[in-house]
Amino acid sequence: MIGLRPLFELAADVAAPQITPQGPYGTRRFIPVTGGRFHGERLSGRLLPGGADCQLIRPDGVAELDVRVTFETEDGVIFLMKGLGLRHGPEDVMRRVAAGEPVPASAYYFRESMIFEAPAGRYDWLNRLIAIGQGERRAASVHLALFEVL
Repeated sequence: MIGLRPLFELAADVAAPQITPQGPYGTRRFIPVTGGRFHGERLSGRLLPGGADCQLIRPDGVAELDVRVTFETEDGVIFLMKGLGLRHGPEDVMRRVAAGEPVPASAYYFRESMIFEAPAGRYDWLNRLIAIGQGERRAASVHLALFEVL
């Protein structure tokens, strides 16, 4: 039986999206991550600037999320998170999200799956798990609650 264990919550600060509109597959958004924090029972620290969420907004309105970000733990260990996800909802709700208006996470679907790359040592257990997360987009940040899949 599959179970879930809280891994950490994160708040990623993001810059304005760079948009390539109406390409052959949809609209592309490149959203730089400029920093942030994460906190959990087993690890905490900060998000490093330089990561990004590369999104494809499909013709059906669904955003395909492709995220690469780096973290630094409180004790100085750097690791990578790769995430793939989907975000969608009613057209009026997604328009409000895109405009940076406050919209409760329960009003739309925002889920991601993640894997990690950590160096040998204290956090190498991250290399052997899959995490899932539920997110919320805010005006200048993204908030995710991540859970280890047992």
